[in-house]
Amino acid sequence: MPSIPGQHFFRNLIERRTLLYQLVIRDFQQRFIGSAAGWLWGLIHPLVLLASWTYVFQVCLRMRLPATEVTQNYAIWMFCGFLPWLLFQETVSRSSTSLVEHSNLITKTVFPAEVVPISVFFSALIGHLMGLALMITVIGIWLGHLSPMVLMLPVYMALVGLFAVGVGWVFASLQVYLRDTAQVLVVLLTFWFWMTPIMISEGQVPPSYRFLLRLNPMAFVVGAYRESLLSNNLPDWRQLVTLALASGATFVAGGLFFRHLKRGFADVL
Repeated sequence: MPSIPGQHFFRNLIERRTLLYQLVIRDFQQRFIGSAAGWLWGLIHPLVLLASWTYVFQVCLRMRLPATEVTQNYAIWMFCGFLPWLLFQETVSRSSTSLVEHSNLITKTVFPAEVVPISVFFSALIGHLMGLALMITVIGIWLGHLSPMVLMLPVYMALVGLFAVGVGWVFASLQVYLRDTAQVLVVLLTFWFWMTPIMISEGQVPPSYRFLLRLNPMAFVVGAYRESLLSNNLPDWRQLVTLALASGATFVAGGLFFRHLKRGFADVL
């Protein structure tokens, strides 16, 4: 019986979705395997982090933000910016070693290796949503209301996902051939963190260095998260379009780079 046009494509699509789902669940469960608290650690970690930052930066150091910022609560302001960075950092850093960790699947079966970094992002997204739920609860208690702009957050999550997976594909494929890549990435992410306005506001960056913020897609995301969570301001559509273009271009470029190097994975792994 002749196959229906497109039948093979849709079968492939369904199989990959099933595989992706299984990889995400497996990865998330393995992170907490043997733990008594299980997935609750996904809430405990950000809660302890928020409490620690409140004590250090507001009680001890008495940090103050510029009057133009969306809030004067430094700990909450910083945590709102740290959430998208943590999602990006975890996706990229764990993607860099993900192919080596799944080498038994890549070398022994016909396995779509590009799915692995994507599964890392979705696994990290589960923890991100837990931290975000905690942050929204804290903001709702502290402010007494929530901004309707929180409805924009899924858009920014998707753009972070495209950007992080694109970068993750590059480093994951390089790690297969150059095992020092993960160590180089640690240094790069540390530098990238301090070049992103997470601990300081954009206004505190010297004017001669602000061009670095315009070249950094994560600077847009950090600012957008703060605006969405802590204010009623509408998104800056020019920044949103710029971020979408940067994320899409990184995703496509990373995918092409990955596909080019993928041919030799089975031989090297």
